[in-house]
Amino acid sequence: MIFMIIDDDKDDRFFFKEALTKMLSSVKCLGANGGIEALELLRKAEQLPHFIFLDLNMPHMDGRECLKQLKSDQKLKNIPVIMYSTSFSEDTIKELYELGASRFLNKPADINQLPAQVLEAIERPKILS
Repeated sequence: MIFMIIDDDKDDRFFFKEALTKMLSSVKCLGANGGIEALELLRKAEQLPHFIFLDLNMPHMDGRECLKQLKSDQKLKNIPVIMYSTSFSEDTIKELYELGASRFLNKPADINQLPAQVLEAIERPKILS
């Protein structure tokens, strides 16, 4: 399986990669430092990821804008996008679902909880509100 992790924090990208490789075999993780870089990589990619983990709060292009662009691109629109952040308001969740997000993941305070959260997110990528 191929995953893309879009986050301006390299430590968070590392933790997500570690969580994925810990829970799944045969994993390839692509990383992008933000929405602009991610869109450039994805539009040129020969093989697309099966899932995208997208941080909501990033400089230059935030997760919301990146999600809009992903879902408006014919090549990319069918990739499930799992949004993550330290917290989500109900209004934000509703808006992101309307924009095409598949799931929401709160960054855990305890990093040891991340593998189980990541596994649940990819096993059940769409939760209806």
